[in-house]
Amino acid sequence: MINQERIKNLLLELVQIDSVSREERDVAERIKAYCEEMGAEVFIDDAGEKVGGNTGNVIARFPGTLPRAEPIMMSAHMDTVVPGRGVKPIVEGDIIRTDGTTILGGDDKSGCAVIIEAVRCLREQDIPHAPIDAVFSICEEVGLLGAKHLDLSKVRARYGLVFDSDDPGFLFTRGPSADHFEIKIYGLESHAGVAPEQGISAIRVAAEAIAAMKLFRVDEETTANIGAIQGGEATNIITNLVTLRGEARSLDDAKLAAQTAHIIKCCEDAARRYEVTVDGVTTKARVESHVTREYHAMDVSDDSRVVKLVKGAAARMGLEVKTLASGGGCDANIFNKRGIECANLGTGMRAIHTVKEWLDVKDMYASAEMTLEIMRLNGESAGQ
Repeated sequence: MINQERIKNLLLELVQIDSVSREERDVAERIKAYCEEMGAEVFIDDAGEKVGGNTGNVIARFPGTLPRAEPIMMSAHMDTVVPGRGVKPIVEGDIIRTDGTTILGGDDKSGCAVIIEAVRCLREQDIPHAPIDAVFSICEEVGLLGAKHLDLSKVRARYGLVFDSDDPGFLFTRGPSADHFEIKIYGLESHAGVAPEQGISAIRVAAEAIAAMKLFRVDEETTANIGAIQGGEATNIITNLVTLRGEARSLDDAKLAAQTAHIIKCCEDAARRYEVTVDGVTTKARVESHVTREYHAMDVSDDSRVVKLVKGAAARMGLEVKTLASGGGCDANIFNKRGIECANLGTGMRAIHTVKEWLDVKDMYASAEMTLEIMRLNGESAGQ
């Protein structure tokens, strides 16, 4: 059994330590101290230097009581989105929520708390277990950067779990690939009051392009969004440059490629409709696009070691865990691509990335109890 009061207090402590992306040092040092107190060999890698942050990933290697057993990984990310400074959690019975001015940070400090509590219980209750690599990553919220730059030479495990979703009754085994894009639309500047006909409004071109796009829920496997638009200097100038930034995601790589191409084509089609000749010089609207594959899809089979382990542990508790596909990306996408088979188990976080974020601690307790049973079952299997 887990210590419910202890894990609740740990969550409350962690969410009140500021750790927006690239500023995770304080929470990293606190987690490092907890892990060292529990007997781990702890490393902080150089991922922070590579991504412009103030700390790297925390990698805590716990010895197992079954030293010949294959190590297992547990992972959660330490960073939060903004507004994430000065979090003041409000406790109302089993519900922990924000005060309405910041996010809560249950995404993903609830995952960090689950890992720490599970390891504590394994040690306190002398439960036989395999060696554990606990990975607490940085910069998940800004492109899974910590996982991308994780020093794998310090990680022994090649299978495990990421704790970074909502309901502990679900195990997310499929996740999308994602393209991030930046599209620059060039027009021609001119005085909006004196000679508007001599200009090409990049804002207008962009508006027509966006209006033609299939966005948001494209189909059951694909989404797309224009998330940021920049352009314009003054109301009396025909704008000559607009920058669009956005993303497309899909569980199907062919659909993703088609969606990204569609968005760029809409911009190019709109630009082709605009040209102007001034003093014998013809200018045409034009488009420059840059696409980055932010991360690749994950697809973990129901027959995989980690899924069987989670389902087996749930069955022993009289529970059922369903495998699902997610529309979100997480560190598990990167770990699977880098050779660590893993799936994403929920911890109870809700309304994440908003100032209405909340968490039901009963869900977090359930996640921690299941994690403890997963580690117990994994140890029994390794000891056979």
